[in-house]
Amino acid sequence: MRALPPGARVLILCALSGAALCAAPALTAAGTPWPAVAVLAALYLCVELVRACRAFDARVPQGLGAFLPVVLAAVFLLPPAAAALVAVPGALAGRVEQRPAGVRRGWHAAQQALAAWAAGHTYAVLRGPAALGGADPGQGPHFPYVLLPAAVAAAAFCLVLTALDGLVLAAAERRPVRAAWRGLVFRALVPFWVHGLAGLMMAVLWHSPYGAPAALLVLLPMYISCWVFAQYQQERAAHQATIRALVQAVDIKDRYTRGHSERVGQASAMIARELGMPEERLEVVRFAGILHDVGKLGVPTRLLRKDGPLTADERRVIELHPEYGHEMVRGIGFLGEARAAILHHHERVDGSGYPYGLTGDQIPELARVVAVADAFDAMTSTRCYSRARPVATAVAELRRCAGAHFDPAMVGALVRAVEREGWNPAVTSDEDTVSVAAPRAADGPRPADGPRAGDGPRAAEGPVAADGPVAGPGTATTPGGLVPGQGGSGAGARAAGAPRRRPGEGR
Repeated sequence: MRALPPGARVLILCALSGAALCAAPALTAAGTPWPAVAVLAALYLCVELVRACRAFDARVPQGLGAFLPVVLAAVFLLPPAAAALVAVPGALAGRVEQRPAGVRRGWHAAQQALAAWAAGHTYAVLRGPAALGGADPGQGPHFPYVLLPAAVAAAAFCLVLTALDGLVLAAAERRPVRAAWRGLVFRALVPFWVHGLAGLMMAVLWHSPYGAPAALLVLLPMYISCWVFAQYQQERAAHQATIRALVQAVDIKDRYTRGHSERVGQASAMIARELGMPEERLEVVRFAGILHDVGKLGVPTRLLRKDGPLTADERRVIELHPEYGHEMVRGIGFLGEARAAILHHHERVDGSGYPYGLTGDQIPELARVVAVADAFDAMTSTRCYSRARPVATAVAELRRCAGAHFDPAMVGALVRAVEREGWNPAVTSDEDTVSVAAPRAADGPRPADGPRAGDGPRAAEGPVAADGPVAGPGTATTPGGLVPGQGGSGAGARAAGAPRRRPGEGR
């Protein structure tokens, strides 16, 4: 407790005192239904003990969270003070991963007791007990009227918990209160309504002529449903970890394009959202953009980091990276369509791309999305061999190449999204790219700029970006300078006979 900031200590002590005051009337009142309190508190305690037991680590996912339907059933069945008591034993027994464990358990118990008390009073004000059947066990619930007080009570429970969570984050970590609360309620409200519906089902069965035993029978399917949902969340987290590991491996190998994968994922999602793709497909599009260059793991590092022009043989090796990437992710089932996008993201609408020279609609839709996002980020990012171009210049170049290299529908979607939302991707690794490339600015002229890692097989035939290929950070000092619309300085790539780079091509 002493390790906590003073504000957090005061908040925790106030919450504990408030919870004690809320539960105290149940200890002194004559009409407290102690048998129901004991049964519900024992049920909640048993569930939390199972979760806390390390012998069940492999069977009980840590994402399961508190089994709140039991507490919400207590809110619907008992007086507010008694419902607050039901929440305490299970919250105190809950598993805590971080220290101080005792303080955290006390905080969780106070949170749930205060939330149950507030939800109970909300339920009573909206005449929930009468809608559930009143004092007569034989009287059935009044549907659909009982749903409204139950839903509002579950929302009140959620609001109290999230408000206290935001306050303790602000006090313990000295965050701004608005930042600590941001997103908490909206992320939690729907799950709490689901918990509330399950708790209402339990309360209805408890209040039926069959009594408590019937209500207990619903616990097993409820728990299994929560377990399945937690398994889904764990699987989703594993997917995200797989993606992060692959992207980090690519970033480490090709330091000049660090952050590129994440930015392409963001741009791909913007295009897909603008096209009206469903939410589940947006995730697949984002995965495709993030992993589009994963095949570079199969390309020799010396080629990815080579400063001079590539030979024909080296270029053929580079052009294998989409196929390498497809082979790497072929067994990852959750990627779905993203695997085809990884294979075909260097195809061009006019058939000048690789690896198979597909044209038009032969190219998978997600591959056409990623191709535009990849080119856009390549043009707006500073690399070892080219300076970042303004967004307006990159957009003009994409429009110029629409219908030849890129699908016009995808280009239009990106343009609309960028005009509305702007282009400010949050990627933390960009600074590392600049720090690596910046010292080269004083190195003088680079070798003639031939084809680079990732260039297409027919770069010489493709359209040239608005300011032509850039030979590298030192190009500004070469004789003649760069002429807008041409291929570089008089002593640069054109004199060496190197093919021009198409927009978006490069590492």
